[in-house]
Amino acid sequence: MLDNLTTRLARVMKTLKGEARLTEANITDALREVRMALLEADVALPVVKDFIAAVKEKAVGEAVIGSLSPGQALIGVVHGELTRIMGAAHEGISFNTQPPAIVLMAGLQGAGKTTTVGKLGKFLKENHKKKVLVVSCDVYRPAAIEQLKSVASQAGVDFFPSTVGEKPENIALAAVDWAKRHYHDVLLVDTAGRLAIDEEMMAEIKRLHAAVNPIETLFVVDAMLGQDAVNTARSFNEALPLTGVVLTKLDGDSRGGAALSVRHVTGKPIKFAGVGEKLAGLEAFHPERMASRILGMGDVLSLIEEAKKGLDEEKAVAFAKKLKAGKGFDLSDFKEQMAQMRNMGGLSAMMDKMPAQIAQAAGQLPAGAENKMIGRVEGIINSMTPSERAKPELIKASRKRRIAAGAGVQVQDVNRLLNQFEQTQKMMKQFSKGGIGKLMRGMKGMLPGMGGMGGMGR
Repeated sequence: MLDNLTTRLARVMKTLKGEARLTEANITDALREVRMALLEADVALPVVKDFIAAVKEKAVGEAVIGSLSPGQALIGVVHGELTRIMGAAHEGISFNTQPPAIVLMAGLQGAGKTTTVGKLGKFLKENHKKKVLVVSCDVYRPAAIEQLKSVASQAGVDFFPSTVGEKPENIALAAVDWAKRHYHDVLLVDTAGRLAIDEEMMAEIKRLHAAVNPIETLFVVDAMLGQDAVNTARSFNEALPLTGVVLTKLDGDSRGGAALSVRHVTGKPIKFAGVGEKLAGLEAFHPERMASRILGMGDVLSLIEEAKKGLDEEKAVAFAKKLKAGKGFDLSDFKEQMAQMRNMGGLSAMMDKMPAQIAQAAGQLPAGAENKMIGRVEGIINSMTPSERAKPELIKASRKRRIAAGAGVQVQDVNRLLNQFEQTQKMMKQFSKGGIGKLMRGMKGMLPGMGGMGGMGR
């Protein structure tokens, strides 16, 4: 996410090392590079101008405090301004209304609107314990109604049926009535999109808005559109009283300018960011955390939140007790940890939130390789007997051949897994003895090892 911008900004900060103080001359040179980096990332020109002017005003003459280098001092200023232009603080969905809280989803065709409705439904159900109903008012594409039905089923939320012959306003009002009578907390209304903005679409969505009077009107926009995303957001904002924005495909090969521009241009907060195709791939948008990620500092708070969501607390407690009792870490535990990692979105999702230097140390796995790697690990362990999982030292040459044949892999893959398990086992022993310093050093050495297991995905 925004890798190129992160790399460029890191290079700019490096040039200021060795200076005793931030001066107008070195700030001007550095900000010229920052300006180019932002424009290359497709950030809107008015946003770039405002950002550069604000940073320059705050940074020139700023004293270097304590042990901070000029580069670090400038990073502090840049971080503050990045946070400001993206909205200062996270703003969530408002439920300050008599149920159901109606959320109208608007946007162009292809922005990922229908999938986002499913993602948001799942998010509200799991994180806010809301009973959610979804409805499609896209009467122009029968496939859109079927898609939402399928997505709702996968997300575990309720679906209100609609047909192509109906009027969108009538569908929406019937869904509101159903939601009230069946005690739904939230109604998500999916609307029709077009490939481009036209008067007919805008008139229809205005009528829908007037009919249901939603508490939230969210604009769903593809972050990969860059400058076009900002122009589209401006048009929707002029036609509708938007309350927020959802950026989709923020993990794609986008230059990321929309994330930095859309709040400034519309004055409306970015409430969520969609990452990946899976329905769990929706994150609450925190401007301060995103600024940290852009500057290569990582986003540890979001990582902890993801870990809590993906963690089975009962299993975690049982696992901690087992380690404390000195019963050791076996291959069944190793398999369980892999499953927990997958629940958190996999290694790449975790690395995206790590500080840049750690993510670089871990190496980059090809797209989809980590799921293959985790699946391969599970397949190999499943081919072992319970005694082999409990006592890996039993696994000699003949057993390795049998396990490899059972899992459909090479003997080298079994060896690679056992070596990786041995490293992890050593870390767990240090952890059980309370050696947190040793554990952290061990983890540092483990990260490249994880990249090495990528070979198992071939």
